[in-house]
Amino acid sequence: MTTRVVRATCLGLIVLGSAFDAAAVDRNRELPALTGYTDRLSVAPGETIRFMVSTTEPEYDVQIVRLVHGDPHSRGPGYKAEVVELPVAGRHPGRRQELHPGSHILVPDSPALQPKSFTLQAWISPTTPDRGVQGIITKWDDRSGGYGLFVAEDGSVALWVGDGNQVDKVSTGTPLIAARWYFVAASFDAERGRVSVLQEQVTPWPTGDSVAAVSRPTKLLAPGRNASPLLIGASAGPEGAVRHYNGKVDSPRVFGHALGNDDLDTLRQDGSPLYLGVPLLAAWDFSKDISTTSVTDASPNGLHGRTINMPMRAATGHSWTGKETHFKNAPLEYGAIHFHDDELVDAAWEVGFELEVPSDMRSGIYAAHIKAGSDEDYLPFFVRPPKGTTGARIAFLIPTFNYQAYGNFTTGIPGLLGLYDYHSDGSGVAYASHLTPLLDLRPTLAKERSTTEEPFARHLSADLYFVDWMESQGYEYDVITDHDLDSEGAELLAPYKVVVTGSHPEYTSERMLDGLEGYLKGGGRLMYLGGNGFYWVTSRSTDRPEILEVRRWGGTRRWEAAPGEYHHSTTGELGGLWRARGRAPQRLVGVGFTAQGWTAAGRCGLGRPYRRQPGSFDPRASFIFEGIGKDEIISDYSSLGLGGGAASDELDRTDHSLGTPIHALVLATADGFSRDYQHVVEEVLGMNASRTEAGNPLVRSDMVYFEHQNGGAVFSVGSIGWMGSLSHNDYDNNVSKITGNVLRRFAADEPLPLPQP
Repeated sequence: MTTRVVRATCLGLIVLGSAFDAAAVDRNRELPALTGYTDRLSVAPGETIRFMVSTTEPEYDVQIVRLVHGDPHSRGPGYKAEVVELPVAGRHPGRRQELHPGSHILVPDSPALQPKSFTLQAWISPTTPDRGVQGIITKWDDRSGGYGLFVAEDGSVALWVGDGNQVDKVSTGTPLIAARWYFVAASFDAERGRVSVLQEQVTPWPTGDSVAAVSRPTKLLAPGRNASPLLIGASAGPEGAVRHYNGKVDSPRVFGHALGNDDLDTLRQDGSPLYLGVPLLAAWDFSKDISTTSVTDASPNGLHGRTINMPMRAATGHSWTGKETHFKNAPLEYGAIHFHDDELVDAAWEVGFELEVPSDMRSGIYAAHIKAGSDEDYLPFFVRPPKGTTGARIAFLIPTFNYQAYGNFTTGIPGLLGLYDYHSDGSGVAYASHLTPLLDLRPTLAKERSTTEEPFARHLSADLYFVDWMESQGYEYDVITDHDLDSEGAELLAPYKVVVTGSHPEYTSERMLDGLEGYLKGGGRLMYLGGNGFYWVTSRSTDRPEILEVRRWGGTRRWEAAPGEYHHSTTGELGGLWRARGRAPQRLVGVGFTAQGWTAAGRCGLGRPYRRQPGSFDPRASFIFEGIGKDEIISDYSSLGLGGGAASDELDRTDHSLGTPIHALVLATADGFSRDYQHVVEEVLGMNASRTEAGNPLVRSDMVYFEHQNGGAVFSVGSIGWMGSLSHNDYDNNVSKITGNVLRRFAADEPLPLPQP
């Protein structure tokens, strides 16, 4: 394995607008002509990583590069990377690969699902009934027929029955009202030659047309047999298309008999389907196995299924009373699953090429740089040391949870959704996967702009500023990721003298917090060089570890979970903010989210410099300010893309009531921000005109330092924009100097001074 250095202005600079208005998102964008993803984000030497690539060209070229700097700003250090000479480099055959979004349940074919007479019954709450034909419970094939319960073209409930030659499509003709619960049933009576359909609002008053029913003769003798699986929340369509359903389905059942009014009334009153005295073919209970992809059939036939593309579970059902808000305490009230026509958690593309990481490949941030015709793309991945080993005293903790959450930030491409998106039915996206293209996880991305319309770095491209700075200063370091920390906890961190965060570690799991707290208690030292960190409760599915879940409520949020749906389906834990669970960021790193600088037009306000505070003159902090003047203003120069200061984008402050240690030193503070910077909504208990004016004392960024037990310590800067100031003036600036002072001391064996009683 050999390397050669590339230093150049980046080709293919991506500069896009950004808006926080969901209505402004163009949902008709197409997949780029060249793109791809990896089957994992973190990989160790000796392990294999696979790359899935889609291109409109017959061939594409591959080059593996170690990323040093992405730099979307022309005044920065420029694109830097080392080309790693590996056998995988070169030309590969291309193929166009497609996205197939839409969530549903798949139940394998069974003889029990081939009845002569039947009844389909469920409770449904459709969210887009006006959006054409949608499958609810279907055993259907357009060629050989079958049967199915549908939302019809006119938005009403319909039954389809066919034998390959003839198809009866019977609907109530009364459009469903979006987001209302309905008791629905449809039957085929082979003996009487009759089909019937019923839809009834669960809470009808005071609206009219609460009940709609139709029953008429049919010439069909029996539904056609097919080998297709039974689908819930979808139906097979022509040429591989799928008619997906948007909305909730609760307690779907299939009976091998045409039920009469008395039996339907029993079901309407939530009576058990097991004791009607008629053949029960299947009765799926969505309140069971909520934290998995398994779907349980409670009937004697055991026709269990599995979810496809992660429809949302732990969803309130038709009988939810609001007396309990945790699905574990009232499981029967959480018998619903919310399906979406644009959900995608596994693109399932064919492998384009794979890389067995060489044993001598240094830990770092890498990418497969792919080119086809005039198009190029980067597929990043992160090489960690082999488990149980380290190569340095410094660990750079890459915020891969954050990268995954923002990986498709309002792309407008159906199926490529991030945790800031809305589904097509208006509900928030609660799950994000890395087994799809993450179009915003790119080293050269400049998607965001300041209020002066300058592009600036965020996420991966921002964190590369720190990589470039460490390289320029000669530091040796290992790269580890959130995914590694979530899997291994404090054991992963223990060998390192100092752990440094990325610029925006917003999404954090309980295992990650426990790992960081355990590391500090064991004498570890943490540098939090970002802002808005350790904010959202984030869980990782044990059934599908590539999937992250977030349920937003109570914080500064893009969308909010529905009432009763604040607990995560994957773990059962309460979602929302960590501060709502007594684990505010101040408790871990001394500061926590206090303001954001984003305008309604999606532009970021300009930054501000820091001024030294009395805590900076405490002898305990003297090592931090070596070479810094007593009255020197910190970052009193243009930060790349965000104007004059390293405090920018999103800011953190101290707060003893939220857990800032009493012995923490406030070293410096940035304030005086424009009204583009607003106080976080979770702390606004009342609203008046003064709340939106500039000068709020809580709109500030605090730099803090405090010691931990057993020789540990924490240094925090309270700003996403800090890293963007490191390279100013060829790295000769006071942000660079302070960062270096702390990193050198934290990485050394020399003990830190302790506070005096």
